[in-house]
Amino acid sequence: MSFRLQPTPPARPNRCQLFGPGSNTKLFAKMAASDADVINLDLEDSVSPTDKDTARANVIDAIGAHDWGNKTLSVRINSLDTPFWYRDVVDLLEQASDRLDIIMIPKVGNAADVYAVDALVTAIEAAKGRTKKIGFEVIIESAAGLVNVNAIAASSPRMQAMSLGAADYAASMGMQTTGIGGTQDNYYMLHDGARHYSDPWHWAQTAIVAACRTHGILPVDGPFGDFSDDDGYRAQARRSATLGMVGKWAIHPRQIALANEVFTPSDAAVAEAREILAAMEDAKAKGEGATVYKGRLVDIASIKQAEVIVKQSEMIAGR
Repeated sequence: MSFRLQPTPPARPNRCQLFGPGSNTKLFAKMAASDADVINLDLEDSVSPTDKDTARANVIDAIGAHDWGNKTLSVRINSLDTPFWYRDVVDLLEQASDRLDIIMIPKVGNAADVYAVDALVTAIEAAKGRTKKIGFEVIIESAAGLVNVNAIAASSPRMQAMSLGAADYAASMGMQTTGIGGTQDNYYMLHDGARHYSDPWHWAQTAIVAACRTHGILPVDGPFGDFSDDDGYRAQARRSATLGMVGKWAIHPRQIALANEVFTPSDAAVAEAREILAAMEDAKAKGEGATVYKGRLVDIASIKQAEVIVKQSEMIAGR
């Protein structure tokens, strides 16, 4: 382990991030009553250019008008290459209630993008006397974003989470696909005439997880476009959880339960983790640094792995 330890990420559930357009006010009450851990009210891709001002006003009103319970409340602003983003930030920070927790910054390509938003947010907080500091989450959606992912993760003390935006990322990379996440039909290898499908998002996800864990922020899997494919959503979510991501977006209400299912440690997994911790305690009492559990070696590293599962379970239970 390096002398400089990895910082601890925010201790809050982030299994499911539910998105809804700011232009559709009918969805707000349903989103507030949902089982999602994080609510993302959207001012960006799901809102047409002609509806930006109306959507912004809707979201500002909704932040204070609805009971969001103990959910993390986030607003996705427009990207910095548009004329809308600065007004999103100014109006949100000057007009919205303190219930707002996070601003999501889309299409971040370098650390300077985060710096620009941070400078504006900091100035408005000081001018308005806002005592609750707004957090940031960002979306990696381009080749530049992935190349600069480590600097982006370290760009601001406001940073709390980072997601992969598969569709824009695919376009930026020149990938020949119109799918949003999941298996790609043409991304396979042949062995004895049979197709074996690989994960085209694996490298990007792994880079995001490594950057996030290095700098103490939450790595989150992005959207899965085919909301009628429950099995496909589960498969991608399970891969993401195995890699170290803590949750996944839901672009449709039916995906909420799927995300919560995958990113909530099962009773069996928690029980096994506790048994490993108990076995290691017995080993330590005997002056041993390792022991055998169910026919496999467990040691100090196993304690750390087991503690991740137990702590995640306890955090969700205490939500």
